[in-house]
Amino acid sequence: MKCALVTGGSRGIGRAICYKLAEMDYYVLVNYKANEQEAQKTLAKIKQNGGNGQLLKFDVGNKAEINQVLSNWAETNTDKYIEVLVNNAGIKDDELMMWMKDEQWDSVLKTSLDGFFYVTRQVLSSMLMKKYGRIVNVVSLSGIKGLPGQVNYSAAKAGVIGATKALAQEIARKGVTVNAVAPGFITTDMTEGLDEKELRSIIPVKRFGTPEEVAHAVGFLASAEAGYITGEVLSINGGLYT
Repeated sequence: MKCALVTGGSRGIGRAICYKLAEMDYYVLVNYKANEQEAQKTLAKIKQNGGNGQLLKFDVGNKAEINQVLSNWAETNTDKYIEVLVNNAGIKDDELMMWMKDEQWDSVLKTSLDGFFYVTRQVLSSMLMKKYGRIVNVVSLSGIKGLPGQVNYSAAKAGVIGATKALAQEIARKGVTVNAVAPGFITTDMTEGLDEKELRSIIPVKRFGTPEEVAHAVGFLASAEAGYITGEVLSINGGLYT
Protein backbone atom coordinates (compact mmCIF):
# COMPACT_ATOMS: atom_id res chain seq x y z
CA MET A 1 0.00 0.00 0.00
CA LYS A 2 1.46 3.35 -1.00
CA CYS A 3 1.63 5.91 1.79
CA ALA A 4 2.24 9.62 2.13
CA LEU A 5 3.82 11.05 5.27
CA VAL A 6 2.97 14.66 6.07
CA THR A 7 4.83 16.25 8.96
CA GLY A 8 2.86 18.83 10.89
CA GLY A 9 -0.33 17.48 9.37
CA SER A 10 -2.76 18.35 12.14
CA ARG A 11 -3.64 21.91 11.13
CA GLY A 12 -3.45 24.62 8.49
CA ILE A 13 -1.46 23.91 5.34
CA GLY A 14 -0.48 20.46 6.59
CA ARG A 15 -4.09 19.45 7.10
CA ALA A 16 -5.04 20.61 3.60
CA ILE A 17 -2.13 18.64 2.16
CA CYS A 18 -3.30 15.51 4.01
CA TYR A 19 -6.74 15.89 2.46
CA LYS A 20 -5.29 16.38 -1.01
CA LEU A 21 -3.04 13.33 -0.83
CA ALA A 22 -5.91 11.22 0.49
CA GLU A 23 -7.90 12.28 -2.59
CA MET A 24 -4.98 10.97 -4.65
CA ASP A 25 -5.53 7.53 -3.05
CA TYR A 26 -2.63 7.67 -0.63
CA TYR A 27 -2.82 6.13 2.82
CA VAL A 28 -1.93 9.26 4.78
CA LEU A 29 0.39 9.24 7.79
CA VAL A 30 -0.57 12.35 9.73
CA ASN A 31 2.36 13.44 11.86
CA TYR A 32 1.85 15.69 14.87
CA LYS A 33 3.89 16.70 17.88
CA ALA A 34 1.42 17.46 20.67
CA ASN A 35 -2.07 18.44 19.51
CA GLU A 36 -3.68 15.02 19.19
CA GLN A 37 -7.18 16.48 19.16
CA GLU A 38 -6.53 18.44 15.95
CA ALA A 39 -4.68 15.51 14.40
CA GLN A 40 -7.68 13.28 15.10
CA LYS A 41 -9.91 15.82 13.34
CA THR A 42 -7.68 15.64 10.28
CA LEU A 43 -7.77 11.85 10.22
CA ALA A 44 -11.53 11.76 10.81
CA LYS A 45 -12.16 14.04 7.82
CA ILE A 46 -9.90 11.90 5.64
CA LYS A 47 -11.95 8.82 6.52
CA GLN A 48 -15.22 10.72 6.16
CA ASN A 49 -14.22 11.58 2.60
CA GLY A 50 -13.48 7.94 1.77
CA GLY A 51 -9.74 7.91 2.41
CA ASN A 52 -7.65 6.21 5.05
CA GLY A 53 -4.58 6.75 7.18
CA GLN A 54 -3.24 6.87 10.70
CA LEU A 55 -1.58 9.22 13.17
CA LEU A 56 2.16 9.25 13.79
CA LYS A 57 3.26 11.21 16.83
CA PHE A 58 6.84 12.44 16.91
CA ASP A 59 8.75 15.68 17.27
CA VAL A 60 10.52 16.49 14.00
CA GLY A 61 13.22 18.23 16.00
CA ASN A 62 14.06 15.08 17.95
CA LYS A 63 16.36 12.73 16.02
CA ALA A 64 15.95 9.78 18.38
CA GLU A 65 12.17 10.07 18.40
CA ILE A 66 12.01 10.25 14.60
CA ASN A 67 14.20 7.19 14.18
CA GLN A 68 12.32 5.16 16.76
CA VAL A 69 8.81 5.94 15.52
CA LEU A 70 9.53 5.57 11.81
CA SER A 71 11.61 2.42 12.30
CA ASN A 72 8.87 0.84 14.40
CA TRP A 73 6.26 1.81 11.81
CA ALA A 74 8.26 0.23 8.98
CA GLU A 75 8.81 -2.97 10.96
CA THR A 76 5.12 -3.39 11.79
CA ASN A 77 3.75 -2.30 8.39
CA THR A 78 5.65 -4.47 5.94
CA ASP A 79 2.73 -4.22 3.48
CA LYS A 80 3.06 -0.43 3.31
CA TYR A 81 5.75 1.93 2.10
CA ILE A 82 6.18 5.69 2.08
CA GLU A 83 6.09 6.87 -1.52
CA VAL A 84 5.50 10.57 -0.80
CA LEU A 85 7.07 12.67 1.94
CA VAL A 86 5.92 16.22 2.63
CA ASN A 87 8.16 18.06 5.06
CA ASN A 88 5.67 20.64 6.25
CA ALA A 89 6.30 20.99 9.99
CA GLY A 90 7.62 24.38 11.00
CA ILE A 91 7.34 27.00 13.68
CA LYS A 92 8.09 30.68 13.83
CA ASP A 93 9.23 32.74 16.80
CA ASP A 94 9.72 36.26 15.50
CA GLU A 95 12.09 38.79 17.02
CA LEU A 96 14.64 41.31 15.83
CA MET A 97 18.04 39.64 15.76
CA MET A 98 19.57 41.99 18.33
CA TRP A 99 17.00 40.77 20.88
CA MET A 100 16.66 37.18 19.68
CA LYS A 101 17.35 34.57 22.34
CA ASP A 102 19.38 31.43 21.73
CA GLU A 103 16.35 29.22 22.20
CA GLN A 104 14.38 31.19 19.58
CA TRP A 105 17.11 30.52 17.05
CA ASP A 106 17.62 26.90 18.05
CA SER A 107 13.97 25.84 18.14
CA VAL A 108 13.05 27.33 14.76
CA LEU A 109 16.07 25.85 12.96
CA LYS A 110 15.68 22.50 14.70
CA THR A 111 12.06 22.14 13.61
CA SER A 112 12.45 23.13 9.94
CA LEU A 113 16.03 22.29 9.04
CA ASP A 114 16.87 19.39 11.35
CA GLY A 115 13.36 18.03 10.81
CA PHE A 116 13.88 17.98 7.06
CA PHE A 117 17.20 16.16 7.39
CA TYR A 118 16.30 13.48 9.92
CA VAL A 119 12.85 12.62 8.54
CA THR A 120 14.00 12.57 4.92
CA ARG A 121 17.05 10.46 5.65
CA GLN A 122 14.90 7.93 7.48
CA VAL A 123 12.48 7.34 4.58
CA LEU A 124 14.82 7.89 1.65
CA SER A 125 16.35 4.42 1.44
CA SER A 126 13.04 2.70 0.66
CA MET A 127 12.31 5.23 -2.11
CA LEU A 128 15.72 4.60 -3.65
CA MET A 129 15.25 0.83 -3.49
CA LYS A 130 11.91 1.10 -5.26
CA LYS A 131 13.35 3.67 -7.68
CA TYR A 132 10.40 5.97 -7.17
CA GLY A 133 9.48 8.67 -4.70
CA ARG A 134 8.31 12.21 -4.25
CA ILE A 135 9.67 14.60 -1.63
CA VAL A 136 8.04 18.02 -1.30
CA ASN A 137 9.32 20.56 1.21
CA VAL A 138 7.13 23.39 2.42
CA VAL A 139 9.38 26.43 2.72
CA SER A 140 8.37 30.09 2.68
CA LEU A 141 8.60 33.49 1.05
CA SER A 142 10.84 34.27 4.04
CA GLY A 143 13.40 31.74 2.82
CA ILE A 144 13.59 33.34 -0.62
CA LYS A 145 13.27 37.05 0.13
CA GLY A 146 14.06 37.24 3.84
CA LEU A 147 11.72 39.13 6.12
CA PRO A 148 12.68 41.47 8.99
CA GLY A 149 12.04 39.99 12.40
CA GLN A 150 12.45 36.50 10.97
CA VAL A 151 16.19 35.96 10.77
CA ASN A 152 15.73 32.52 12.35
CA TYR A 153 12.77 31.49 10.19
CA SER A 154 14.32 32.90 7.01
CA ALA A 155 17.58 31.07 7.72
CA ALA A 156 15.76 27.79 8.38
CA LYS A 157 13.67 27.93 5.22
CA ALA A 158 16.56 29.13 3.06
CA GLY A 159 18.54 26.16 4.36
CA VAL A 160 15.79 23.77 3.29
CA ILE A 161 15.72 25.41 -0.16
CA GLY A 162 19.44 24.78 -0.57
CA ALA A 163 19.07 21.22 0.65
CA THR A 164 16.18 20.66 -1.78
CA LYS A 165 18.33 21.64 -4.74
CA ALA A 166 21.30 19.56 -3.60
CA LEU A 167 19.35 16.39 -2.77
CA ALA A 168 17.43 16.63 -6.04
CA GLN A 169 20.71 16.28 -7.93
CA GLU A 170 21.89 13.39 -5.78
CA ILE A 171 18.89 11.13 -6.37
CA ALA A 172 17.25 12.18 -9.64
CA ARG A 173 18.63 9.16 -11.49
CA LYS A 174 16.81 6.90 -9.03
CA GLY A 175 13.38 8.24 -9.97
CA VAL A 176 12.98 10.28 -6.78
CA THR A 177 12.17 13.97 -7.17
CA VAL A 178 12.72 16.69 -4.57
CA ASN A 179 10.91 19.99 -4.84
CA ALA A 180 9.67 22.78 -2.61
CA VAL A 181 6.69 25.10 -2.41
CA ALA A 182 7.16 28.56 -0.93
CA PRO A 183 3.90 30.04 0.36
CA GLY A 184 3.50 33.74 0.97
CA PHE A 185 0.68 34.99 3.19
CA ILE A 186 -1.74 32.09 3.67
CA THR A 187 -4.79 32.20 5.91
CA THR A 188 -3.76 29.93 8.79
CA ASP A 189 -3.10 30.28 12.50
CA MET A 190 0.48 31.31 11.64
CA THR A 191 -0.80 34.51 10.04
CA GLU A 192 -3.23 35.37 12.81
CA GLY A 193 -2.42 38.75 14.28
CA LEU A 194 -1.13 40.18 10.99
CA ASP A 195 -2.81 43.25 9.54
CA GLU A 196 -4.41 41.50 6.57
CA LYS A 197 -6.04 44.66 5.23
CA GLU A 198 -2.70 46.46 5.05
CA LEU A 199 -0.84 43.48 3.63
CA ARG A 200 -3.45 42.86 0.94
CA SER A 201 -2.56 46.23 -0.53
CA ILE A 202 0.96 45.02 -1.45
CA ILE A 203 -0.16 41.66 -2.85
CA PRO A 204 -0.96 41.90 -6.57
CA VAL A 205 -3.96 39.53 -6.32
CA LYS A 206 -5.18 41.56 -3.31
CA ARG A 207 -5.84 38.69 -0.92
CA PHE A 208 -4.22 36.06 1.24
CA GLY A 209 -3.93 32.55 -0.18
CA THR A 210 -5.71 29.49 1.13
CA PRO A 211 -4.22 26.25 2.47
CA GLU A 212 -6.05 24.41 -0.31
CA GLU A 213 -4.18 26.38 -2.97
CA VAL A 214 -0.87 25.32 -1.45
CA ALA A 215 -2.09 21.73 -1.16
CA HIS A 216 -3.04 21.67 -4.84
CA ALA A 217 0.53 22.61 -5.81
CA VAL A 218 1.94 19.97 -3.46
CA GLY A 219 -0.39 17.39 -4.99
CA PHE A 220 0.90 18.19 -8.46
CA LEU A 221 4.56 17.91 -7.43
CA ALA A 222 3.74 14.63 -5.67
CA SER A 223 2.13 13.17 -8.78
CA ALA A 224 3.66 10.79 -11.32
CA GLU A 225 3.09 13.45 -13.99
CA ALA A 226 5.65 15.72 -12.30
CA GLY A 227 8.49 13.24 -12.81
CA TYR A 228 10.55 15.62 -14.95
CA ILE A 229 10.43 18.40 -12.37
CA THR A 230 13.02 18.31 -9.59
CA GLY A 231 15.08 20.80 -7.64
CA GLU A 232 12.42 23.48 -8.14
CA VAL A 233 10.93 25.99 -5.69
CA LEU A 234 7.39 27.00 -6.59
CA SER A 235 6.31 30.34 -5.12
CA ILE A 236 2.67 30.59 -4.05
CA ASN A 237 2.37 34.23 -3.02
CA GLY A 238 -0.11 35.97 -5.27
CA GLY A 239 2.64 37.74 -7.20
CA LEU A 240 4.05 39.41 -4.10
CA TYR A 241 7.62 38.37 -4.91
CA THR A 242 8.94 36.68 -8.03
